[in-house]
Amino acid sequence: MSAKHPIIVITGSSGAGTTSVKNIFDQIFRREEVRAAFIEGDAFHRYDRQAMKAKMLEEEARGNRDFSHFSPEANVLEKLQEVFSDFGRKGRGETRHYIHDEEEAQLYGSEPGTFSDWTPLEESDLLFYEGLHGCVKTDTVDLAPLVDLKIGVVPVINLEWIQKIHRDRATRGYSTEAVMDTILRRMPDYVKYICPQFARTDINFQRVPIVDTSDPFIARWIPTPDESMIVIRFAKPRGIDFPYLLSMIHGSFMSRANSIVAPGNKLDIAMQLILTPLILQLMEKKRRAS
Repeated sequence: MSAKHPIIVITGSSGAGTTSVKNIFDQIFRREEVRAAFIEGDAFHRYDRQAMKAKMLEEEARGNRDFSHFSPEANVLEKLQEVFSDFGRKGRGETRHYIHDEEEAQLYGSEPGTFSDWTPLEESDLLFYEGLHGCVKTDTVDLAPLVDLKIGVVPVINLEWIQKIHRDRATRGYSTEAVMDTILRRMPDYVKYICPQFARTDINFQRVPIVDTSDPFIARWIPTPDESMIVIRFAKPRGIDFPYLLSMIHGSFMSRANSIVAPGNKLDIAMQLILTPLILQLMEKKRRAS
């Protein structure tokens, strides 16, 4: 952790909605005139698309059907830890971009499924990470102690699967069966490396559907915000003005001493109210340390 060079992390599984939450942070950064350097978890995959397919086949031939992007071995987490450490100490680091589609290929000048070159981070007030492993701990890597504000985005598991199925079918052309295979392949590492991160975050935002999602593999629609509730859990509730938040987030209530439940369509305003003061506190600590 660093007062002069703070780091913010959004961590969540594939299909959890971390990209949507990143957009809310974008709004806060623009409004409060905070310069953020962005890095994404996909940039720290170890293999490009073709190499990953080959590696998965290789692992499967050895009897390992659980190798996936959730696996530490499929990512350069030591490099990510190095970036976090360097930024916290010096305000410097480097990143690259995983090119997902043709539109990004035009922008970065390389084929979909490959990486752009490593480039230095732009000069910034803070570093912002969004991806799978922002608070991960393995035998060789421990990222959470390097981060100043840790946010978990954690839909209940059936909703997470529904969101992933619909996204992968719509934007990547995958069949439901192919997405099911991916979910099953990732499950051991989901339990071992993804879930434990949410016990290390400062705040979790968990979306809970209030419609039937018993069989996520046949769901025709993703539950809408109006068909959901948001559970907001604070790891350290001391200093949080709960009466103010309850008065400002219509329809919210407290379910535990450290948890607020709000209507799903209030996620944006809830995050704005909760996160803006925390970001400004980081900026004030940075100003005092400079």
